[in-house]
Amino acid sequence: MNINSTSNLGKFVWKSQSVPGYGFQQVRNKWANWMMVRDVKRRRMSAENFLERTRINALRKNDVLPLEIRELADKEINKFEFNATPLRIHDRCAVTSRPRGNVLEWRLSRIVWRHLADYNKISGVQRAMWG
Repeated sequence: MNINSTSNLGKFVWKSQSVPGYGFQQVRNKWANWMMVRDVKRRRMSAENFLERTRINALRKNDVLPLEIRELADKEINKFEFNATPLRIHDRCAVTSRPRGNVLEWRLSRIVWRHLADYNKISGVQRAMWG
């Protein structure tokens, strides 16, 4: 399957800077822990199978098509590995691999995000001031 296809989501998941280990690595280690390794594996598999999987799902959910074609698509969808499903991707911090309290726009945990924002390391973030 060609990864350089025209799909926007496939491009984002595969070539984005927010996917750790693809062109940009962390300073201390390549991965924070084993859960991050598993998450990156799921993101890559999901990106590789994105186009074919969405086509088969469209056939499965189409009410206009005959029942035989929909049943064939149901059997065909099972050929993908379980980790290739986009629902298996869990939002984790790209630095610490923390699963909870993430700021989704930057894909960082609230703790890391706050630390970087305090030292002006995040573009477009300004500290609130009252006076």
